[in-house]
Order: sequence, then structure tokens, then C-alpha cells
Amino acid sequence: MKSSEMSIGALAGRFGLAAHVLRHWESLGLLSPARDAAGRRRYTAADLTRVAVILRAKEAGLSLRTIGYLAPGTDPARRRDVLRDEADALRRRIAAAEASLDLIEGALGCDHDDITRCPNFRRLVAERVAAGADAPAAGADGPAAGADAPERRRAGRPRGQGGPRRQAP
Repeated sequence: MKSSEMSIGALAGRFGLAAHVLRHWESLGLLSPARDAAGRRRYTAADLTRVAVILRAKEAGLSLRTIGYLAPGTDPARRRDVLRDEADALRRRIAAAEASLDLIEGALGCDHDDITRCPNFRRLVAERVAAGADAPAAGADGPAAGADAPERRRAGRPRGQGGPRRQAP
């Protein structure tokens, strides 16, 4: 084995992965390691980079199938189409997460003993009632009710600085 080559165990260990993960990625065509005379996988610096790309893409929320479109040899137009769809889906998830955070931050900043008496909470609920079936269900790939920017951000304050918070006793 050349000094620049790694075994499957060495490469897997470098990233804290189990060797079977690399074998799975190979079965999907995401990795194509060279083989030595005995048939053992030998990974190069290019494979090391490819594993880092796969891991970074997974951290970005891409599926292994989508990651396959990042591989060399993929039709650039097809890659752009797939990534455009992924970007659109991510924007919808971000909008839903922001709406959820708005609700939670509003509840954190509410001084009412009964959250249902809070004007901001009531506004969010009224928006959801008005949206009816047009609003995505919880967990759907779309913005949740109340996805509009809350009043405190319209006033120019960054997220998380919506006003006084209750202090824990």
C-alpha cells in the first residue's frame, strides 16, 4: 500500500464513521475506491475529499440520492434542477421553522398567566384559523401559520430581541 493510500478502516476512522457506511456509499456509486491485488479497497486523497463533500452535503440536509447529482459527470442542467428543488424545499422548511420560533419567542415574552389571553398569541391563532386548509399541517414542507415577520422584526430588531423576558425565580 502506498503511503498516500488508506484502508477502509483508516478512512472511516478519520471521519468517525463505521466502515459499512463507506461500503454503502460505494454501492450507491458515491465512492469508487481503487483495489489492490488482493481486492482490498484503497482510498486516496481524492476519496478523502469526496467523503468530506458527502458529509458536508448530508449536514446541509441533502439525501444520498441528491448528493449523487453533485458527482462529476452529472449533467449540469440536471444538477441545477435538482439543487434548485432542494433550495426551494429548504426555504419552505426555514419559513416553517421561523414561524415556529416566532410562536415560541412570543410565548416567552408574554406576561399573561394564560397564554391564550396574549394578544400576539391570539393573532397567530386567528391567522391560522383564517388560513384553514390553505395552511400547511405541522411538519409539512411549507411555512406554518404566522410565517409573516413578527412586529418586533418589522421594527428593525433582530430575532431573539423581541422585548423583555421573564426571569426564572
